Amino acid sequence: MTRTRIASVALLIALGSLVGCAGPQVAPAAPPQAASAAIADSFQAKGQAGLDRLQQNPMQAICSEFEGKNVPSDQAKLIIDAASAGVRFPEDGRYLGDWHNGEAIANSGTGLQSNDDPAKPNGANCYACHQMAPAEISYGTLGPSLSGYGKLRGSSEPILQYAWTRLWNSHAYNACSHMPRFGEAGILTEAQLKDVMAFLFDPASPVNQAAK
Repeated sequence: MTRTRIASVALLIALGSLVGCAGPQVAPAAPPQAASAAIADSFQAKGQAGLDRLQQNPMQAICSEFEGKNVPSDQAKLIIDAASAGVRFPEDGRYLGDWHNGEAIANSGTGLQSNDDPAKPNGANCYACHQMAPAEISYGTLGPSLSGYGKLRGSSEPILQYAWTRLWNSHAYNACSHMPRFGEAGILTEAQLKDVMAFLFDPASPVNQAAK
């Protein structure tokens, strides 16, 4: 090989190396254990927000694994069956409380955060994801509108049980639902759940009034 030929080959090799260095560098994915350790190291316990919240139960682990993807049918069934089996309906058989209290709970976003007073009741923050009262002009759209909920559905026993189950643990109907598990996770008490139910179903509730 001539000296000129050798120089040309060397130049091509050098240019190829430069292009390779300039290209996007994709870091290898961290193993799950390393990722979990990194997340744990980035948090500190503060008030009622402890590090125990980083520990996932089996349902959460499955939903995290398949975030943004379809959950395999067999694993989705496990989640739905477990959620359904854990639902506790009111012991006295009464589903509806005071809609006035329910409205306050639906409007409140406080509770369970590190700077919240654990002695005070939690809110449900329903308006962050749903339209509730038709007259309300500021609400989230992550979930469907609940405007006119009781007026449209009536208050038969199956409907009341359905709504209660949705509030208690929505995974009973949709595996890996993003809706909070208000009952199962202890976010709301039974009395609070009854008040939210009244806000949804009571004919006098703003939810079931026509917008003016």
